[in-house]
Amino acid sequence: MGSLSLPRRLSVLGCTGSVGVSTLDLIEKSGAEVEIIALTAGRNVERLAQQAGQWKPKLAVIEDETKLSELRDRLAGTGIATAAGANAVVEAAAMDAQWVMSAIVGFAGLGPTLAAARSGAIVALANKESLVCSGPQLLRIAKLAGGVVIPVDSEHSAIFQVFDPMVAQHVSRLVLTASGGPFRGWTRDQMRLASVEQAVAHPMWDMGVKISIDSATMMNKGLEMVEAAYLFAMPPERVDVIVHPQSIVHSMVEYVDGSTLAQLGAPDMRTPIACALAWPDRLPWPAPRLDLAQVGQLTFEAPDYERFPALQIAKDALAAGGAAPAVMNAANEVAVAAFLDRRIGFLDIAAIVAETLERVEAKGLAGETNSDVLEGAKATDAMARRVACDVVAGLSPAS
Repeated sequence: MGSLSLPRRLSVLGCTGSVGVSTLDLIEKSGAEVEIIALTAGRNVERLAQQAGQWKPKLAVIEDETKLSELRDRLAGTGIATAAGANAVVEAAAMDAQWVMSAIVGFAGLGPTLAAARSGAIVALANKESLVCSGPQLLRIAKLAGGVVIPVDSEHSAIFQVFDPMVAQHVSRLVLTASGGPFRGWTRDQMRLASVEQAVAHPMWDMGVKISIDSATMMNKGLEMVEAAYLFAMPPERVDVIVHPQSIVHSMVEYVDGSTLAQLGAPDMRTPIACALAWPDRLPWPAPRLDLAQVGQLTFEAPDYERFPALQIAKDALAAGGAAPAVMNAANEVAVAAFLDRRIGFLDIAAIVAETLERVEAKGLAGETNSDVLEGAKATDAMARRVACDVVAGLSPAS
């Protein structure tokens, strides 16, 4: 490792998901000597127990309380403390780790992320919803606690790496790249009949089902526009998207002098994780190397807002401000779940989000403390979900 100094005490929230698995894999491949403080998972008790057996954390938490007995049985005799439930996940996030990977999918990740930020830890953020629902509050809490939030999404990590805060006033535009998802070349009529299996078949990334559906609708890019605006204090009109199917250029920062800086790399989530883990240094690990000659060509195209209305919905929600992005996120989670349950069609997802936003009066989230922020976000989320469920109920079953 040479003179490289990494955080010694680490926690991984959402350790059994793709980002969590990649994080632990990266740490193992890097040879870094670390102490794992806490590992948390949602329902995958078998993988959590396997990871805990390997890394020997102080605490292993399963959010699904019905699986606590199994977790205890699997870890019997190891000396590893176990717990279950949403509150236990939050408590794990607040432990004395120096670096916390926040990789819990969905709104459920907000409470633990706020707890980690309040502890003063470096928060490696892979949970979009934390920023979308309470971005300004989360960033303020982290700053007041002496910590920092480092994005792990490949797009925001790319911007983070080429965005110079010393000349932020000279940034004219942030450009997020999008693969276009599995339906990039599909017509609206074709997408209307898209199956769940087709929607989750991402052409480039291996992700969870919810994130894969967001990529198919391009709502993931809409959420990322909100994230970027908050993370880099950029006005909504200066955050754009461009479709780049090869997923080699991960995002770009355009400056007022005409210079555009981009971060390139092979599509591997461990690269932005490594950036967050070693920041402000660089982590040597056997990373896949980018061979541009082998890639051959990089192509780009403008996004189609008519075929992918989720992009415009997100732009409008970001411009509206207040709780509109949080309402959008909640409605999207409800709609995606309904699609995965085969109760609605693929095109209904964006329509449900738009209808929910129209029905809900989005108000700003107040509160300076962790609990106030969380309770305010929970109230907005619950309200939006109720409305979105009503919208779903009013639709005919998917054919």
